[in-house]
Amino acid sequence: MNIKKGDKVIVIAGRDKGKEGIVQVVYPKLNRLVVENINIRKKHRKPTQKNPEGSIVEIFAPINASNVMLVDPKSKKPTRVGHKMTKDNKKVRVTKLSGSELN
Repeated sequence: MNIKKGDKVIVIAGRDKGKEGIVQVVYPKLNRLVVENINIRKKHRKPTQKNPEGSIVEIFAPINASNVMLVDPKSKKPTRVGHKMTKDNKKVRVTKLSGSELN
């Protein structure tokens, strides 16, 4: 998986198609990730002694990594990710669209 925590992504498929957000959590073994303000679900909390009325909480559910693309920092468009070796033999991620390096 070429997407990391803190990357800006855009949803390319599904109910939230076209929305952008920052990656919060990555689950590489499941090939899923959590993006803020994407795939919002409601969770019902039972009443407890601390919260006797109960509540409905909105959570960000994981989305499949194949449904998102990284946003190119220069052109602000969706792009694929490649890898490149630097002069000091470090492997860095680069965007295919503009060739700019990612952190």
